[in-house]
This record gives sequence, structure tokens and C-alpha cells, in this order.
Amino acid sequence: MDETLFRELLRSAGEALEHAQGKRELRTTVLPPPPKPMSGTEVRKLRGALNCSQAVFAYSLNVSTKLVQAWESKRRHPEGPALLLLRLVEQQPDLAFAYASSAPPKARKVAEEVRRPAKHVRRSAASRR
Repeated sequence: MDETLFRELLRSAGEALEHAQGKRELRTTVLPPPPKPMSGTEVRKLRGALNCSQAVFAYSLNVSTKLVQAWESKRRHPEGPALLLLRLVEQQPDLAFAYASSAPPKARKVAEEVRRPAKHVRRSAASRR
């Protein structure tokens, strides 16, 4: 065995022994718990609270529209970074469009249109045919 490798291994074993005897304190990091799962109904309610379409909601989260549709139809469930982002947007809705304030003009225009109340157009019976 290489002399330097043996010395490093011996030193590490000594540190482990010191820790076991309570003579050495190890650095520890406490991680927050993972976000709780989010159902398709919760995703739909969050999108409704933001008053935006599936396409704009997907754009604001940087995911595909198909993925948002799959979440809302309960074929898939948000997971990983997307789940964390959804929970953050749930707590602070302005985060969904935080990027839009520093985005190019076209993206800012999309974000402004999303924030406007939806216009409901009533079509006459003749125009539906």
C-alpha cells in the first residue's frame, strides 16, 4: 500500500474513533422536509388562482403544456423540482411571473395578458352554427 494513502487512512480512522468517543464534533446540516405531494385538483386550483390558461401556466413554470394537462387529469403527479416550484408559487403567487419582469418584451406582454381578468364572450345561437 502507498505510504501517503496509508497515513490518510490511519488519520481518518483516528478521527472516526475520536467522534465515537465524543471528543470530536462533526459538521451536520439539517435539511428541510420534502414538499408534500400535490394532487391534480390542487394544481388546477393553483392555476385558477393565478387566472391563467394551461399554456401560460406551463410557460411560467418552464414545463410543457402536456405535462400540466397530465397533472390536472391525474395521469401524472408533480415531482422533484416541479413540485417544489408549485409549492413555492402556492405560497407566493408572484413567483410564477417573477421572470417576466426581467424577460424580453414579448414575454412581459404574455405575463401582462395573463394578469388581466378573463373576458367571457357570449356567442349568439346563430353564430354557433
